[in-house]
Amino acid sequence: MIEAENLTKIFGRQKAVDNISFRVNRGEVLGFLGPNGAGKSTTMRMLTGFIPPSMGTVKIGGLSMADNPVGARSLVGYLPENAPVYPDMTVEGFLNFCAEARGHTKSLKKLMVNKAIDKCFLSTVVHQSINTLSKGFKQRVCFAQSILHDPPYLVLDEPTDGLDPNQKHEVREMIRQMSSQKAILLSTHILEEAEAVCDRAIIINKGELIADDTPEGLRRRSKSYGAVTMVFKNRFSSELQRRFEALDGVKEVEIISQTTSETTVRLIPEEHKAPALAANILSQVEGESDLLSFFIDRGRLEEVFRSLTTG
Repeated sequence: MIEAENLTKIFGRQKAVDNISFRVNRGEVLGFLGPNGAGKSTTMRMLTGFIPPSMGTVKIGGLSMADNPVGARSLVGYLPENAPVYPDMTVEGFLNFCAEARGHTKSLKKLMVNKAIDKCFLSTVVHQSINTLSKGFKQRVCFAQSILHDPPYLVLDEPTDGLDPNQKHEVREMIRQMSSQKAILLSTHILEEAEAVCDRAIIINKGELIADDTPEGLRRRSKSYGAVTMVFKNRFSSELQRRFEALDGVKEVEIISQTTSETTVRLIPEEHKAPALAANILSQVEGESDLLSFFIDRGRLEEVFRSLTTG
């Protein structure tokens, strides 16, 4: 596993990371979320041995990053932010250089480089200088070096940064395919990405860990989790509104929009009563000829993220 214990980093008078602890197990993709400046990249640099922690410990596969840094680093594939590469090298030359730096033999090096090129869809640019590539292709080159040696642990800082929607889909699929055999820590500010590929997510704010849950568990904290939105033909009757307000588990009845031809209504559930709310509402609208649509909200990760990080 990747293990951080009481990890702290202080720059001068600024505490960038404040006593955070978490684990990432093999077969798990952990999303690392937080606003800009929350301490995500600093944490990742400590996890990979790029900078030492002020306090706390990091272990990779049971190896201490402080006591056995070479052994621990050899187990990790690291994609830093902003895709740092050598711009004057070709794609193939850069990946060959990375394989040599890891001490691989000539025959194994060629196999590893070719596999990484195929996995990251780089065959069309393999002989180009990196400085001629688009931002998206540079990101893929840096991603390729992180998986070059087939590491059991991956630390990925914004892996889809700069990619177009099709490229993002390809990278997410690649992460999913690798996830069963690896422990993957993935930093992102794209909440949709956390929901798409992560089994679990942690949120940090101002250097502190403030949430650790599955994406589904985090969505359940949303005010809109379990809310029922209905669209009625014509105007919404006051009698039906009173019936909804009297229902057990209904905290609030909101009329979102209303015209002479159509009304949209949302019922907000009381805390912990969301699962039963939809069935209660259905019993009230059964046979209503004016009901056009009925939608149950799964909760919104963005709403929870904003609530946790802004108060």
